[in-house]
Amino acid sequence: MLYRKFGKTNEMVSALGFGCMRLPIIGSDPSQIDLKKATEMLRFAIDAGVNYVDTAYPYHGTGFTHGGASEPFVAKALKAGYRERVKLATKLPSWLIKTREDMDRYLNEQLGRLETDYIDFYLVHSLNAGTWPLLKEAGIAEFLNQAIQDGRIKHAGFSFHDEIGLFKEIVDDYDWSFCQIQYNYLDEEYQAGTAGLQYAADRGLGIAIMEPLRGGNLANLPQAAYERFQQADIGRTPAEWALRWVWNHPEVSVVLSGMTTMDHVMENIKVAQEALPHSLTPKEMELIDAVKKLFKERIRVNCTACAYCMPCPEGIHIPNCFSMYNDYWVFDGTPAAKQRYQIVSRLAAPASKCIECGKCESHCPQSIPIRQELKRVSALFEE
Repeated sequence: MLYRKFGKTNEMVSALGFGCMRLPIIGSDPSQIDLKKATEMLRFAIDAGVNYVDTAYPYHGTGFTHGGASEPFVAKALKAGYRERVKLATKLPSWLIKTREDMDRYLNEQLGRLETDYIDFYLVHSLNAGTWPLLKEAGIAEFLNQAIQDGRIKHAGFSFHDEIGLFKEIVDDYDWSFCQIQYNYLDEEYQAGTAGLQYAADRGLGIAIMEPLRGGNLANLPQAAYERFQQADIGRTPAEWALRWVWNHPEVSVVLSGMTTMDHVMENIKVAQEALPHSLTPKEMELIDAVKKLFKERIRVNCTACAYCMPCPEGIHIPNCFSMYNDYWVFDGTPAAKQRYQIVSRLAAPASKCIECGKCESHCPQSIPIRQELKRVSALFEE
């Protein structure tokens, strides 16, 4: 296993991190983790050198207001000496925080759920323009400083889902040790993107990458993209191409993969043992660029996620709606787009709430007929 320095923490973390959000389940209920299979997978990964285990309060739950099954599973799987061999990461559910007291309450609950005295890497989960101002006012900086001082957490970080301007503001607002962003070869300009990756790295933050396979879509490519990769004739799977692209960036510390089968674990470990920074050749980078071009040709709404259309007076996150709509068509009708839409619609208003006021269109630099496109989003995902 290859290891990388995790920014200013000076910790050495495995290039591959084990994400505990997409564990194997029994039936269709996400809270019913297949404990035998999942434990075998996690322990196999640790035995192979993976030392970064990532979970969160709601993972493998049926909603966002109660703790899911992932944290208790991790507690059980890390028994028999495995807890001492890993760096454990979990996240404060930012959307449930109203007061300073809430922060302590959830952290203490998570310590109990994880059956541990401390958390190595504690993230403020899913920061965005809605949650960050409220958390600042409630005293998030004081809370994190106190939790570090009393030993409940070792390092403080955040995960992020919003635009680059806010990302830079959050990075500069607190002495963070690390951050977690979405990054893959299709999302170089999405949310924090490459600009955010470099901004955080320049300030000494360790950087964890989520969604390197874009929810699994980059492992299950449209036929045209798959055939393009086959032209290289070097035997790499689509997942390996995507993972190697992320690991090619020296700013990246650890790549989180939500693995569902033992085959996923074995393949990811194999790639992680070889994927050094700057290891892709110019010809290989050109091939990935060609695949990216194929994807862009399938995009239905030419939205750049600049967010000039925001805020919507009805609470619709317009760029997110178009991102998921595009994913559906780019990836041959992937069900992951609809699943993601259902999740996001619980946190923001669905596209069907549009009252056609037109404010968004007056600010759109791409001249997108947003009201018309939102109707298409609603028809596809809600009806």
